[in-house]
Amino acid sequence: MSPAVVFEDKLEIPLLGDVREFRDWAQSSTFPEQGRVDFIAGRIEVDMSPEDLYRHGAVKVEIIRALLGRIKQHMLGELYADRTRVSCPDAELSVEPDIVFVSHESLEVGRVRLVAGKSGEPDQFVELEGAPDLIVEVVSDSSVRKDTIRLLAAYQRAGVREYWVVDARGEEVLFRLQVLGPTGYTVAIEDEQGFLYSPILNCRYRLERFRNKYGRLQYDLRDAE
Repeated sequence: MSPAVVFEDKLEIPLLGDVREFRDWAQSSTFPEQGRVDFIAGRIEVDMSPEDLYRHGAVKVEIIRALLGRIKQHMLGELYADRTRVSCPDAELSVEPDIVFVSHESLEVGRVRLVAGKSGEPDQFVELEGAPDLIVEVVSDSSVRKDTIRLLAAYQRAGVREYWVVDARGEEVLFRLQVLGPTGYTVAIEDEQGFLYSPILNCRYRLERFRNKYGRLQYDLRDAE
């Protein structure tokens, strides 16, 4: 029996030496079907906590709605969410971000490539390899330092061109849009109307939260050309 680490009696992690071995495990039948398991700079990070419906799930769905509308309208590329594995071998990174956008250009020039499944079935792909154009992470209680420190550094090393961080746990929603430059990420500054500009999508965005008529939290990601 190969050495392994058992996490909370729910997950058995084999002892892996590098990101290549982790990626092989991620495509195997023994990889967990629940939770999020990431490889970040030599560390395997596990999050088995349930998703908060209104401070994580609802805001994520709203961001997907808004981005997908623009991406489809202007035929910009592909949008993925949850369980979409993104691997950047040079950055020692293999993760499952909340939301991922890859432009058609990135796929055409090979900046990002689709990794086929082991079955060899046509049109079956199980992973993105390379640096996506945009990644969004929604912060949860268990992912604060990961999303704001470790993934920030990892996505920067990988060359992810935009990194959005959303934290809806507090009294006010934090929406941080960060653009990669020569010296690293630069935080976008709000304009007079509170919008943040995304060079990747060539659009300005403002994230709002309110309570609907039933008293439940609701979000609106507004855009402006």
